Amino acid sequence: MQTLAPIAQKFILHWGEMGTRWGINRTVAQVHALLFISPKPVTAEDISNVLSVARSNVSNSLRELQSWGIVRVVHVLGDRRDHFESVKDVWEIFRIVAEERKRREIDPTLRVLRECVEELHRSGQSDKYTRERLESMLEFLTVMSGLFEEVVRIPASALKGVGKLRGKVVTLFGATRHREGT
Repeated sequence: MQTLAPIAQKFILHWGEMGTRWGINRTVAQVHALLFISPKPVTAEDISNVLSVARSNVSNSLRELQSWGIVRVVHVLGDRRDHFESVKDVWEIFRIVAEERKRREIDPTLRVLRECVEELHRSGQSDKYTRERLESMLEFLTVMSGLFEEVVRIPASALKGVGKLRGKVVTLFGATRHREGT
């Protein structure tokens, strides 16, 4: 693999920075960015050389990206090494990452909230305020989780169409934007 063009460097560096803001290791995000913009599968050694990152760090990053399901191993005829490629469809990447974050972050929170609410009901504790707050959070996350499940089942082409409607969806449902303090 050759050296990166300035635009590719800019994108990879920015994606790494954004990754840290999303709670993702910078190198993991940079490896993903490189694979996303690479027209053909890339070896771990090439990734290491292009990004100037230790080979072990690249291997760990690739394992993490594979566990998320957005990077896969590809075999190239005549080359015994593993090559790696990213899912290229941005809508599919969004769906995969959103589902994985829900599974890792929201689902465990829902389980704990359900347990807490059940324990409060069983124990008969009179901490009404805490119970109401937890029930409110449980209801919200349950509804949003269900809505999320519906949205991820929408085909990407239909979702793109809905996305293009933006503010028209609010008008369609007769809702107005609520502003705090009004």
